[in-house]
Amino acid sequence: MSAENSEHALTVQDVAGDAALRRLADLAGELGSERVKDEAISLAERSAEGRFYIACVGQFKRGKSTLVNALLGDRILPAGILPLTSVPTVVRYGNLRQARVRFQGGTWIEISPEELPQYVSEELNPENQKGVLGVEVFSPSRILAEGMCFVDTPGLGSVFAGNTEATRAFVPHIDAAIVVVGAEPPISGDELALVGEITKHVTDVLVVLNKADKNSEEEIRIAKSFTASLLDKNLRRAMGPIYEVSAEERLRGQQSRRDWDQLTAALEKLAEESRWVLARAGGERGFRRFSADLLAILSEDKEALARPIEETERRIGALRQTISEAETSLRDVSYLLLAEERHLSDMFLEKRKQFLAAATPKAHFEFATELKRLPRRYGPRFRREALAAAQKIAERHVRPWLQSEQAAAEEEYRKAMARFARIANDFLGKLAGSGAPEFARMPNTLDPDQGLRVRSRFTFEELLHVSLPASPLRYLADVFLGSAQAYSAIEKDAWAFLDRLLEMNSTRVQSDLVNRVQESRGQLEVEMRKLLHEVIRVAERALERARVKRVEGAEAVEAELARLDGIERELKTLVESKGDSAAGGGARERKGSA
Repeated sequence: MSAENSEHALTVQDVAGDAALRRLADLAGELGSERVKDEAISLAERSAEGRFYIACVGQFKRGKSTLVNALLGDRILPAGILPLTSVPTVVRYGNLRQARVRFQGGTWIEISPEELPQYVSEELNPENQKGVLGVEVFSPSRILAEGMCFVDTPGLGSVFAGNTEATRAFVPHIDAAIVVVGAEPPISGDELALVGEITKHVTDVLVVLNKADKNSEEEIRIAKSFTASLLDKNLRRAMGPIYEVSAEERLRGQQSRRDWDQLTAALEKLAEESRWVLARAGGERGFRRFSADLLAILSEDKEALARPIEETERRIGALRQTISEAETSLRDVSYLLLAEERHLSDMFLEKRKQFLAAATPKAHFEFATELKRLPRRYGPRFRREALAAAQKIAERHVRPWLQSEQAAAEEEYRKAMARFARIANDFLGKLAGSGAPEFARMPNTLDPDQGLRVRSRFTFEELLHVSLPASPLRYLADVFLGSAQAYSAIEKDAWAFLDRLLEMNSTRVQSDLVNRVQESRGQLEVEMRKLLHEVIRVAERALERARVKRVEGAEAVEAELARLDGIERELKTLVESKGDSAAGGGARERKGSA
């Protein structure tokens, strides 16, 4: 197949995909789902224009907004101490520097970029009290000219829980991602889990270590190595280079470029080579998501209409009662999961105490013997050798214990996840058996190894680099102590360093396990609550609509059922034809590549 024909085939598929999304939006409007309608229209528009979303994600205070500003060459997005509110901000190409905001149930309202903090900052719009549904910023930046749109997301791990949830909720809309990490602290558990979630949806993920000007070369090297190791281990895929940059330096026009040219080249290559592929893939993901939503709405509406009005009224009350009981049960589930978490923490705390009681006297004896052997001629060298000896002795005692305890922790974690899943499945099973078909359609089993498992982030903390003299004054003091044969102060520091190594590293298994259990418990609760609330929203709406139709009379009910049957037939035909088109397109692409 020629390049020209291949391009034409792709264009035909794109047009068909956009038409399917627009028809899906029409059907959503007929079913009264304004959310699906608006999202489908928006997705069709950006797919047709070859616009794709590359989201900037990461922990609170990583400098995500500053990084986007630096890529644009313009401080257009608000960046400061306070976090963004729970509203992702889309930055797209425009001839003029402009912005607009949309509220729930409303249309777009033009604002100046200087007004953005009024709508996207926690200080001026706490927890999105203004009901902002979307924010778009237009920039004439060259980097956006080929369809790339940056999405500035709220930071993970801020004190506002809704911000983290808003970022996770936006994941299905992402076509590619920039994960912004740092050196202090390095990649967090929340960030690692989010990257794992993102890579389920998209292939193109760039990792950027920002604020490189705030740390030493050694700290950056350690942070990059640590981040790369965790990503490779947990995602089981190569993530490519970690780009070391300072967005603030870039905005100030300072000379140090670090990896800035490589980062912008990677983004430009992504736009040039993958623009239409990413836009089309985003459209296909959205089509699958929206069509599933509409089929669920249709099923609920038809079942509600099929019942007598008296039964519908009773079911409204029964459903609300079931919802209330489910919320109570979910709180009970949370207490059970929390009890599991505390049990594991207490168990490993006791094991750690036993280890320290046995290992500390032996380590002290070995260290005292080693100190006597060290030559005392030069203070700084004596400190360096004493600290190195403490590190070797601590590692000799701690590492074998950690290895055996980590194996035990893995087994306990596996058991905990199995218990978590049993508790969750019992909860979901009770809902499914409550007599309400709305809950019967919920998944009634959760696999502890799929979506709930948080992988280990255990490492041995050597700490030697932070224990060596950190300043010329400390170095001169050691020189003076050595000259005066006053080595006791250095020895005291070395003893404290040994105890610190034993203390900190013996907590590693316990803290690693507890953190993983806490994150898994949080993921599980969010997943169950999300399922519950979505069922509630769809079911209550269907019941209320059925109630209205029943009041209008039998003919109205029959007419509504016939209308819904027609929409369902068209929707299923649309889904089938979209599937055939995708299969045919894949076959053509495979044939062309052959």
